[in-house]
Amino acid sequence: MLSIFLLSVFGIANLFLGFLKNRQVLFVSAVVFLLLTFVANLVEWSKPLDLGSIINNAMMTTDKTSVLFTAILLGTAFLIIPLSQNYIQDKEAQPAEYYAILLFSLVGAVMMVSYENLLMLFVGVELLSIAMYVLAGANKRNLRSNEAAMKYFLQGAFATGIFLFGIALLYGATGAFSLSGIEKYVAATQTPSPMLYLGLMFVLIGMLFKVSVAPFHFWTPDVYDGSPTLFTAFMATIVKTAGFAAMFKLLSTSFAPTYNYWQLSLSIVAALTLVVGNVTAVYQQSFKRMMAYSSISHAGYLLLAVTAFNERSLSAILFYSLSYSLATVSAFGVLMLVSAKIKNEEYSSFNGLAKQNPFLAIVMTIAMLSLAGIPLTAGFLGKLWIFISAFERGLYWVMVLAALMSAVGLYYYFRVIIAMYLKEPHNRNQDIKIEVTTPYIFALLLTTLLTILFGLMPNLFFGLIP
Repeated sequence: MLSIFLLSVFGIANLFLGFLKNRQVLFVSAVVFLLLTFVANLVEWSKPLDLGSIINNAMMTTDKTSVLFTAILLGTAFLIIPLSQNYIQDKEAQPAEYYAILLFSLVGAVMMVSYENLLMLFVGVELLSIAMYVLAGANKRNLRSNEAAMKYFLQGAFATGIFLFGIALLYGATGAFSLSGIEKYVAATQTPSPMLYLGLMFVLIGMLFKVSVAPFHFWTPDVYDGSPTLFTAFMATIVKTAGFAAMFKLLSTSFAPTYNYWQLSLSIVAALTLVVGNVTAVYQQSFKRMMAYSSISHAGYLLLAVTAFNERSLSAILFYSLSYSLATVSAFGVLMLVSAKIKNEEYSSFNGLAKQNPFLAIVMTIAMLSLAGIPLTAGFLGKLWIFISAFERGLYWVMVLAALMSAVGLYYYFRVIIAMYLKEPHNRNQDIKIEVTTPYIFALLLTTLLTILFGLMPNLFFGLIP
C-alpha cells in the first residue's frame, strides 16, 4: 500500500514542479519518483506496511503476489519514461501534466493488483482508464489522436457500465463486496443463484474489454494507432498486466468452486482472441497497427493461463507479463525513433536499419524474437509455461490452436527483421542519421539485456514467485 501513497504524493509534486518550466527537471523527477516507489515496493516484500487495514478497513491487501505485480508495473513505467525525452521536446507538449497523469494512472494499476474489495477494483479501473482516455488524446493537433481518445472514451464508458452492473449483481447475490465475503457465499451455497453467474459474466466482460480480448477488441487497433506512441506503449503493457492480475485474483479467490461455469466460456474467448489477433496482424502494413493486433494475440495467451487455473497459472501470468512488457517497450521505443525521422510507421520504415543504426536493429530483433517466442528469449519461456499449464489442465485443443497461431506470428514478426537486415533503405532516407540520447540507450539496453537474461536464467524470477 505504500506504493499507492507515494505515487499519489509524487504525482502532485510533479504538477508543482511544472511551475519551474524546466522540462529536464520534470524528466529527472519522474524517473527518481518511480525509482523511489519501486524500492519502497520491494521493502514491502518482507515487511508490508498494511495501510489498507489502517485507512480503509482492509479494502486492499499486500502480499508477495501483489508486490511482484506492482514491481512489474513500476519497472515497466520506469523503462517507458526515458523514451519520452524526444517526445517532450515538442513545444506543444505538457510534460508536467503527462508525467503526473502517468503516475496517477499507476495508482489505479496498483489498486487493481492489490484490491480486496470490488469497490476498490472499480476505483482502480477508473483511475487507470480515465488517465488513458486523456493521454490517448494528448496530441490535440492530430485528428487521429482525437479520434482515438473519443473512441476509447465512449466504448470504455459502456464497458464500465457493464462492469459496474456486474458488481451490483454480485452484491445482490452475495450481500458482500469483499472477495472473502463472496468466497464464503460461493463455498457455502450448493446452488448459487443465477444472479451470481450473471454478475460474474458482466464483470468479466468489463475486464476483458480493458485488456482488449476478442470480441471486445474493436477499439484497440484505432486507439493504439491514433494515440502518441509513448502512451500506446503504456497502454499495451501497464493496462494489460493490471487487468489480467485483477481478473485472475477475482477468479482464484472468490470463484474457484464455479470453475466449470466459466472455464468453457473463457477457453472459447481465448481461442477466438488468438485467431483474430494473429490472423489480422498478418495483413497489416503499419507496424504500429500490427503491434495493436499483436497485443490482442498476447492477451489470448494470458487468458489461456487464466483459464488453465492450476498451480502454474500465477507464475505463467507473472512471467509472461514481464517478458511481454520488456519486448513491447523495446519495440515501441525503436519505432518512436525511426518514425520521428522517416515520418512513416509502416514496415518499410525499417528498411536498412541494420546499416543505419546497428544498435537499434539488434534491440528490435531481440524484441521481435521474444514476442514470437523464439528460444533463448524470455518470451519463449513465457509461452512454454502457459502451454504446460494448459496441458496439465487438459485444454489440449486450445493449446494446439495457440501453438499454430504462434507459427502464424512468426510471419509478421520476422517481416521486421527481414526489412532491417535484407532490404535497402529508400533513397530519400539513405543519409538520415538516427540520434539516440543516453537515457534512451539505457532504457533500450536494459529491456534487451533483461529479455535475454530471463530467457537464459528464468529461475531468477521464478524463484521469487510464492
